Formats: sequence, C-alpha cells, structure tokens
Amino acid sequence: MAVTFSDLHTESGLKCLDEFLSGKAYISGDKLTRDDIKVYAAVSENPGDSFPNASKWYDAVSTHLATSFPGKAVGVRVCGKGAPVDAAPAEKDAPAGDDDDDLDLFGDETEEDKKAAEEREAAKKTSSKKKESGKSSVLLDVKPWDDETDMKKLEEAVRSIEMPGLFWGASKLAPVGYGIKKLQIMLTIVDDLVSVDSLIEERLTVEPCNEYIQSCDIVAFNKI
Repeated sequence: MAVTFSDLHTESGLKCLDEFLSGKAYISGDKLTRDDIKVYAAVSENPGDSFPNASKWYDAVSTHLATSFPGKAVGVRVCGKGAPVDAAPAEKDAPAGDDDDDLDLFGDETEEDKKAAEEREAAKKTSSKKKESGKSSVLLDVKPWDDETDMKKLEEAVRSIEMPGLFWGASKLAPVGYGIKKLQIMLTIVDDLVSVDSLIEERLTVEPCNEYIQSCDIVAFNKI
C-alpha cells in the first residue's frame, strides 16, 4: 500500500503529523524506515518549535540522509486520509525475503560505487598534509522537459560532469505525474571546491545538458 498523508505543506497537516509522532522517535516507532523517508520528502522544511515532535523527527531523518538515500516505502497513513505520495518504481525480480523495513537502497555495491569510494580515498591521501576541507552530502532532483525525454541519456549527461571535489552516487527514477519521471541522485562534494548552486546554474541547466534537463532542485543538503 502506498504511503498516504494529509497535506504536509499546511499547518493542519503538520499538526496532524506532530500528533502522530507523539511518543515516537520515527513513523513506525523506534526504528528509521522508508516510511520516514517518504513522509520527510513531503515536508518542505523543519516544522519548527510549534510542532516539537515533528521538528525532532525531521532533524533525525536529516541526519540519516547525510549517508543514506531512500528506497521504496511501505504503507503508513497519517490522520487517516490524504493524497498518496508517488511511490518509487517497483524493483523487478526482487530477491525472496526482502524486508521493506531495511534501508537497503539499491542492492549490492556496484563497480561505480567502488570507483567512487576509491576516488574519495585517493583524495583523502592527497590532502593528508593539509587541513581537510568540509564535505556535504546532497540529494538532487533532476527534472526532464517532458515524458518523451530519454531518461537514460539525461542521467548520462548528469554523470558526465566531472570536477575536483564532486562525486556522484546512487540514483533512481521517481514518478512526477502525467507519465513524467524525475531523476533523484546523490552526490558528495568538497565544500571548498564545489558549489551546488554553480553546478546547477553553470553545468546542469546549460548546453549540452539542457537538451534533456528542464530544472534541478536540492532536496536535502547535509554537512558530513
């Protein structure tokens, strides 16, 4: 069952969420699950002191996003009604015994993940004698022009951008509506070397990438 909830962009929706989280650390209790990630994506910013339970929960999920990326979510209903959140595309041929409560993002480590890890280690060794610069983990939404955009080429265009201090991570396609999907992709940056705003304005939304990319949004930004 898809995750459903009342409108979390309104005060009444946030109040409902705050009441739901009373006495709980996370949506499903004491353990972070994909339900938390899905509801977190629907909350535009920290609810603030007016909603202490929701605010504490939001900060906890933000901390986890620094090193994790959401997969699919299982059913949860806040306040009993509301519009369904877009579900992540179903995984084909999922292995038997898959536990929806585990934050297993994209399965086994790929060669690309190993290469990214090796590059990070190499960068560490190179700068071992210097003061280490801060790093940040970013979750980016990359939106196409329409439902006819080749999403494989869109992702290739994104990953083709290479620069010192930029490391692309896991990605997935998520439904937007009307048959359109967006690319959600994680990246790690060295703060002194990479500006995410400049990356978007000067690389991702200009030629040649803008042949496929209509816009980009920062979903989560966390210091490591």
